[in-house]
Amino acid sequence: MKTLHPKSGLFESRAIGEMALASRIILYTLLLGWSAFVLFPIYWLIITSFKNAATVNQGPYFLPWIDFQPSMHAWYELFVSDYEDTLRAYINSIIISLSATALSVLIGSMAAYALSRVHYAPNLITILFFVFLVALTWVSISAFDVDWRVALAVGVALFFFLARGVGRLHQIHLHNGDILFWIISQRILAPIVVVVPIYMMFQSVRLLDTHMALILTYCVVNMPIVVWLMFDFFNTIPRDLEESAQLDGATMFGTFREIVLPLSRAGLAATTLLVMILSWNEYLFALFLSTTKAQTMPILVAAMNAGERGILWWTMSVAIIIMILPVVLLAVILQKYISKGLLVGAVKG
Repeated sequence: MKTLHPKSGLFESRAIGEMALASRIILYTLLLGWSAFVLFPIYWLIITSFKNAATVNQGPYFLPWIDFQPSMHAWYELFVSDYEDTLRAYINSIIISLSATALSVLIGSMAAYALSRVHYAPNLITILFFVFLVALTWVSISAFDVDWRVALAVGVALFFFLARGVGRLHQIHLHNGDILFWIISQRILAPIVVVVPIYMMFQSVRLLDTHMALILTYCVVNMPIVVWLMFDFFNTIPRDLEESAQLDGATMFGTFREIVLPLSRAGLAATTLLVMILSWNEYLFALFLSTTKAQTMPILVAAMNAGERGILWWTMSVAIIIMILPVVLLAVILQKYISKGLLVGAVKG
């Protein structure tokens, strides 16, 4: 029940828990101004998509049917004249982004859960031996034209048979913090540094311009973010719940699936959305690893900036509009989980 004040003015609230009139006016004015500032680029994209070349070059014009006469030629050019290229790039982006996001979130979440619950102490010599075998396998494939299946099988066999003996030479162990730092350091590394070796690797195994090459690359690049974010979310879950489930006979994987994942939906939603955005907008790896068959939307949009006719702002606006729709749709679907996670974090804080 609200308690009314005997005197309520412009700067005084009428009831406890209610904002004063002046405060509401100032607050909503700031919110409306910020909303207009945020939404104006989207509005500019929409009206530009209905302009022709003359209108864009003579502009700026802001109001359809007042400043300029809208035209559908950009939409016609993208969806009719270049229908096959647009549809292929759009389907490729959906397949590659969703697959890479699902794979990186699945593997990264399990890795983060393992790092938050299990204490690891791998031998540094064994790790260095593994890196040496990986490098030797890659050299044998690229330099000596050894079949990649044979080289991989030999490398795995050498590791399992010789790692134990080599690892006994020196007992230098790493810990979970070292592993976690090494994982996130892979994301700190600039992609341009590794894009050429990745290109040569996929060229050796004849996977260039395929969905598989981009899915695996996006998955590996974004997995450190998943591990780093989900590790913090898993650490906030009380371990007593998992210990009780294990006392009742639940396996570690069953505990992860039935207890941990439902309690970390907010973290999974936020991480999934972030990884999806990164995969959807990835340009560098798509530029090097795809040509025509696996071309994605960022490559298609960038191609509109390199034509003989100059920058096709109108057609580019249409492509960007349809490009942001899946991300916006995913954000709307995951919004309730993210909001719940923010509220839970505020209560815990």
